[in-house]
Amino acid sequence: MRIWDLNPGYLDRKRLLGEHRELHGLFNIVSLHKKGYSHHPETLRWVNHLPALCMRHGLLVSEMLLRGYRHHSPLPEIAEDISWPAIRIDPPIRQFELLADKQQHEDSARIPLPDNAQQLWAQHKYSVMAREPALYSRIGPEMAQGIYRTDISGLAELLIATLRKRPSPGHLSNALHHMWGYVSDSGISKPDNSAELLQTIRHLVTERREKYLLESTALSELQAWVS
Repeated sequence: MRIWDLNPGYLDRKRLLGEHRELHGLFNIVSLHKKGYSHHPETLRWVNHLPALCMRHGLLVSEMLLRGYRHHSPLPEIAEDISWPAIRIDPPIRQFELLADKQQHEDSARIPLPDNAQQLWAQHKYSVMAREPALYSRIGPEMAQGIYRTDISGLAELLIATLRKRPSPGHLSNALHHMWGYVSDSGISKPDNSAELLQTIRHLVTERREKYLLESTALSELQAWVS
């Protein structure tokens, strides 16, 4: 049993659908106080964090729908205040290593596992822009000469913590408008509503196989925040 802390875009088909299945089982164990796997470390770290588990479920579902899978097993609505587990089974950099070993013969993941900090940042930059524009502006130069140029482990920790924050409507809209620039030559008018804009971007990116955005965490994870 494992609930990954990494963006679901890094998971191949087997691990994406497998985590979704295991998350439902874990939710039932924690919410209904069932005995099965109740003492498993993965179960214990989600006790008192069911809203966050529901959020993780939403991220999985968004990724599943982006890849064309169907979904018919919703979980309850997410609470406004979400408290994430402070405990991790493995640090993010170790999770990347585990996925590299498990998925070495698979090619169904949407986002390639990063080889360096620069690639990791490129995959997360629009997700960060949607939350903290100042951090977005600061990390860019640090990729060239700052602390994160070679510290992929520290960058991964920072990115996971940042993506767990709720974007403001204004920052979210700004990130979507930047993403729109990659597909704005499609001849389709840009929707005014953020939810419709993201759906249009998702459709055009997957249809045209626009590589840069196709490998962006924002393409799936922002779906949980638009309305």
